[in-house]
Amino acid sequence: MHVADDVIAAVATAAGAASLAVVRVSGAGALDVADGIFRGSSPLAGVAANTMHHGWAVWPRTGGGAGPEGGGPERLDEVVAAVFRAPHSYTREDVVEFSCHGGRLPAQRVLAALLHAGARLARPGEFTLRAFLNGRLDLVQAEAVADLIQAETRAAQDLALSQLAGDLSRRLDALSERLIDALAEVEARVDFAEDVGGIEVPERVIDALGGAAADLGGLLEGAAYARAVREGVRVVMAGRPNVGKSSLFNALLGQERAIVTAVPGTTRDLVSERLEVAGVSVTLVDTAGWREGGDAVEAIGVERARAAAEESYVALWVLDRSAPLEDEDRAIAARLAGRRVLVALNKSDREARLAPASVAALAGVAAHQAIEVSAVTGAGLDALRAALAGVLGAADGGPSLAATVANPRHVEALERARAALERAAGAAREGLPGEIVALEVRESLACIGEVSGRVLGADLLDRIFGRFCVGK
Repeated sequence: MHVADDVIAAVATAAGAASLAVVRVSGAGALDVADGIFRGSSPLAGVAANTMHHGWAVWPRTGGGAGPEGGGPERLDEVVAAVFRAPHSYTREDVVEFSCHGGRLPAQRVLAALLHAGARLARPGEFTLRAFLNGRLDLVQAEAVADLIQAETRAAQDLALSQLAGDLSRRLDALSERLIDALAEVEARVDFAEDVGGIEVPERVIDALGGAAADLGGLLEGAAYARAVREGVRVVMAGRPNVGKSSLFNALLGQERAIVTAVPGTTRDLVSERLEVAGVSVTLVDTAGWREGGDAVEAIGVERARAAAEESYVALWVLDRSAPLEDEDRAIAARLAGRRVLVALNKSDREARLAPASVAALAGVAAHQAIEVSAVTGAGLDALRAALAGVLGAADGGPSLAATVANPRHVEALERARAALERAAGAAREGLPGEIVALEVRESLACIGEVSGRVLGADLLDRIFGRFCVGK
């Protein structure tokens, strides 16, 4: 794929008040463009790589040597220019990074000067795209850059760092090498049967294909939890009025976030707040009590609550343990049927009127997913958090995040790769022609190549790098 040779520039730091901001320039002519706006002790084109230079950013000289309004070079900001020469830079191109003062104007004025001097504005993710196209990163590592920027928990950061360091890439490369060896033997038997002892696929090759499929299954085993870590999840609280949803919401957060009264229908709209559970960024949503009737405003709130629960990753169904089941509870259970549900039997500080096992059966969940809890005393809160961690896939600490597949694109491609290997092994066991086995192995290798970036199209790159911020 063609690597652009023009010079790109963008602000590489977030907008807003700060002590510093960075403007990045990259491309074969980056040093010349940078010299067009830099005034220091010497031109940047002549300095050594990996050095920093103090000076001023000025509006670039034009034919008359004037600033934008005339009258000589206009000082834009005091800057430090860091010079990186190809191939030892983020993009493997010549790169200059101007550190200027933070705030709304300095970086934007420096960027405007660079664009006037001959650079063009970088597209979202274009610096990382160039790093990929120039071979500094593979596609897994490039996507990890965006994940690292967007990480909201330490676990999400660790997951992104693992992939940026190449942990997943190395496992996929090793797997691909094994498949290439197996494919070579299969094709040799197709093309040179007399020389290698027959056209049948040897048992050791069949075992190798089955082992590779099992290894892909191992990579995919923790994908649901890893994706939750990467993207965060939404947990919506459901329940009839006055079961203590808002009190439990506040108790889980450790703060008085939702209004709590004894009046049914107090919560009218969705109230959400973030907390961390087992390394996952959880958006906990309190909702209106689910019931029929009520005024028009409450009815709207109930419909929003039901819609939110249907779109959530987990529904946290809250019941009043001190009261028998009501028709509204049974209606909620029916509404949540088939969804991922965790049950909280609130008000455990009062006399029990509900058994966890019976409620779990009604909700269609395992007994350990019906937790007795008291929002008033705090009893059971740790058990509820642990149960939620289990629903997220993090029971007993969760699977290791090292070399784990988290990106939905990777998951889909590797599932196809595993299915192709299973078909290949099955065809070999049935004694089908080696060409069929080879075709399936090539399909599996192509799917793995989609993950690493060895097999891709321009439309895929546009989708991937389009979600990056400008300047990265």
